[in-house]
Amino acid sequence: MFKNKARFIVALAIILMLSAWSVFSAETWRLEQGGDWQGVSAEGEGKYLLAVAEIKQLVSMGQTEAVREAIDKLKEDFPEIAGPDLDAFIKAEIYFCEGKFGKAVRSYDKFLADYPESELYEAALDREFSIATAFLAGRRKKVLGVFKIKGYAEGEKIMGKIADRAGNAPLGKKAAVTAAEGLERRGAFGEAYYQWSEISSRWGGEEIGKEALLGMARCKHAGYKGPKYDVSGLKSAKSYYENFTSQNLEAAKELEVDEKLEQIDEQLAYKQFSIGEYYRKTGNKLAANLYYDMVITDCPDSIAARMVEDVKKNLSSEDKR
Repeated sequence: MFKNKARFIVALAIILMLSAWSVFSAETWRLEQGGDWQGVSAEGEGKYLLAVAEIKQLVSMGQTEAVREAIDKLKEDFPEIAGPDLDAFIKAEIYFCEGKFGKAVRSYDKFLADYPESELYEAALDREFSIATAFLAGRRKKVLGVFKIKGYAEGEKIMGKIADRAGNAPLGKKAAVTAAEGLERRGAFGEAYYQWSEISSRWGGEEIGKEALLGMARCKHAGYKGPKYDVSGLKSAKSYYENFTSQNLEAAKELEVDEKLEQIDEQLAYKQFSIGEYYRKTGNKLAANLYYDMVITDCPDSIAARMVEDVKKNLSSEDKR
């Protein structure tokens, strides 16, 4: 019984090695002033937890060699936790603790491929998520061992692999969303849209699916370059916003989706007005009036509609002369 429980504890403990633990057990262990762990008992699992706590302290101090020695001692004292999966996981952890994220990810990937049934599997995914988040936040990576560039693409790649491996688990969904948000933040709206679209396809009936609708709308809207360009993206954005509103009326009010829809209507109206202006300037009054009338019919309260009225007044004055 202790064997299984010990392996579970080591999985949990290693995940949290870099975290600021305050206690392992409220009933048995306490952190005394000065940072030393004091235990009521040094037997059995208590001794095991104390050893893990000491490893955690060494990791937080960046004492890599001491960590290796402490882990070797832990496996010697508790051979029931030893195994090739633990060795492979610890190898990746050492790279992580040294800040060698590229090597760490490759080691975690190998571990995940070789030991899919390991109790440390989720711990490795969590660690890869941390690394991907750091890259998406702007952490730099080495190229050819010399130059350093921001690792956005690497972070997105890692998040994608996590999403595939974790599937419908919360971490898989979180990884997919984080990747989409990262692409949005750096203005890669086309790529972000496809990421949100994939999320919508996989989890459309869940809360995350509603979030994806908003993401797709934002990306299509942000990708619009102006009246000289195609408006199909604007129309798609409008459709996604309307779809979201129909499913989440209260949330749409809080997020002021109506204002975004009004902005899109103004942009669509101005697009029609600009086409009318083009035909007017090239002497095609019939086509110009057709687009002007479309603006007034479709968006009578828009700024573009008032612009049309001004143009028509000027044209009427010119005709009278």
